[in-house]
Amino acid sequence: MSRRVVRLRRPATAPPPRMSPELLAELAHRLTDRDRHVLELVWDHRVLTTHQLAAICFSTPGKARHRLLELFRMSALERVQPWTPVGTRPWHWVLGPAGAHVLAGQRGIDVTELGYKRTAALAVCHSRQLGHQIGVNEFFAQLHRHARTRNDGAAVKDWWPQRRCARLWGDLARPDAYGRWTEPSPEGGLVEVDFFLEYDTGTEPLPKVAEKLTDYTALAESTGISTPVLFWLPSRARETNLRRLIRTSPVPAATAVHTGTQPDDGPAEQVWLPLGTGDRRARLIELAEALGHPTGDQPSPEQTSCR
Repeated sequence: MSRRVVRLRRPATAPPPRMSPELLAELAHRLTDRDRHVLELVWDHRVLTTHQLAAICFSTPGKARHRLLELFRMSALERVQPWTPVGTRPWHWVLGPAGAHVLAGQRGIDVTELGYKRTAALAVCHSRQLGHQIGVNEFFAQLHRHARTRNDGAAVKDWWPQRRCARLWGDLARPDAYGRWTEPSPEGGLVEVDFFLEYDTGTEPLPKVAEKLTDYTALAESTGISTPVLFWLPSRARETNLRRLIRTSPVPAATAVHTGTQPDDGPAEQVWLPLGTGDRRARLIELAEALGHPTGDQPSPEQTSCR
């Protein structure tokens, strides 16, 4: 008996097809390991743009656009192009219904246990939190792009979204993300630095931003681990004003500005100004030494969850 072929070619304006065992089997057959990684990324981090997924997973933007469109046509991804008063914004990608079934199957759970709802997945693209979420994800996309450009062992070793951080530490502190970055050492081997990210859009009062260090201090006291806190700010003036409020910090912390205008001002570069030090900026990997936080001897983040 010949195998019935299920067509996974959704037109750009059509709703996703009804899920069926045949459709899901065909999708699972056509997905690559990279495709599955893309599905994991958009689910874990809620929404990623074409440019961000290209930086993380693809060798060229053209290849990213082509494959993401195919994943959309297979209902593995959904896409939204948010409105803007001037110009156009890139496609924003979230998990699609077929992709949710694939992820659930990979994890050995039902799609309801995954917690996926198509309307909720798409809602982030129209929420007031979209800019903040995209900004947090852009920070890590730039780190991935930097690592791929170097091709010498530099890597984003960990990237935990806000939801995962909240489950571990939410009763004391709620970072926008947790990350761990590694680079080769000039002396040989690898150097690592881990950090909590506070991505600032410029809308929150600066005293409230400064008060977050109180929460991180409580977290450090509870866990015994002083993970550095990185404030990623939208302007030099806002950075200066924040540093006036927090000249010293009981936990290691640093500030930098995300202008996005120069190729050498990404988060891996020499943009970080540690609190309580002079005016010399450090590269991200140098913060482990500059802030007195040698990652190699620290417990893993799972061991620092609050109980």
